[in-house]
Amino acid sequence: MIDKLPDLSRLEIQCLRLLWQRKKASVREIHSDLETPASYSTIRKIVERLEEKGAVKRIGRRGKAVLYSSRVSQAAMMRKEVVRFLDTMFDGSALSLMSQLVDMESVDQSDLAKLQEYLAASEEEQP
Repeated sequence: MIDKLPDLSRLEIQCLRLLWQRKKASVREIHSDLETPASYSTIRKIVERLEEKGAVKRIGRRGKAVLYSSRVSQAAMMRKEVVRFLDTMFDGSALSLMSQLVDMESVDQSDLAKLQEYLAASEEEQP
């Protein structure tokens, strides 16, 4: 399933995240929500590219504006991007990533305790 999801640029992912938040939006709404400075025409082209890649679809109009919604789930896209990041930066090793996060002090003991709880709960759910 992950292999069938499109490869996306950082700006494409930012636009898609805004669509996930809004459920549906016009290019103008996406442009106004972006924190990254980009021109309206750039965002219009990004949304068109997302449509070509099958990540978004046109769902109607609001006045003259075309409305778009996501065709890919947030969870599936996040999994794909995490796998791509792990493969690119850490040769697929989640442990290397976690070690880097600890070294950067981005993870503390309470985070690790929550992770242990999560792992224990997921082990209980497995048959």
